[in-house]
Amino acid sequence: MDDVIADFDKELLDRWKIKYPDKIQLKPEEITDFYIADMFPKELKPLVEDVYHAPGFIKSLPPMEGALEALLEMEKAVKEVFICTSPLTNYKNCVREKYEWVEQHLNSNWVKKIILTKDKTIVRGDILIDDKPEIRGVEIPSWEHIIYDRPYNRHITNKRRLTWQNWKEILKL
Repeated sequence: MDDVIADFDKELLDRWKIKYPDKIQLKPEEITDFYIADMFPKELKPLVEDVYHAPGFIKSLPPMEGALEALLEMEKAVKEVFICTSPLTNYKNCVREKYEWVEQHLNSNWVKKIILTKDKTIVRGDILIDDKPEIRGVEIPSWEHIIYDRPYNRHITNKRRLTWQNWKEILKL
């Protein structure tokens, strides 16, 4: 969900700029680490985490351009489409807000299609579209990991790469 259909990084950087205009500022294309908080100096990491753990943060994430339309079209073409998402470890606001985000931007039927797990390898399926460069867990995945293109995962060259502009071509739909 995060940085695949909902723009976590953009919202974080926008809020950071407003809250801490005098501190280091990053542009989305400069993010070279999946864990964005690790891009900031060690002493600022707790401030970064406070921004994305704040009430309302997850619910306010803007949709990635073309993501919602692609999901709806994908659902018509293949029928079984789910949103597999990992909660933040500090989940107090995150879990509820992920459900609220899906209901707000898609609809209540999609809420039933949320799979919330810290270990995506235990989920069965054909493909997993994910921005995380490497997905590890207790199982050998049944799915093909298709990389959702982000600056921090461009070093991965042995997997198919997808955006919401080229998804039909990549998935051959």
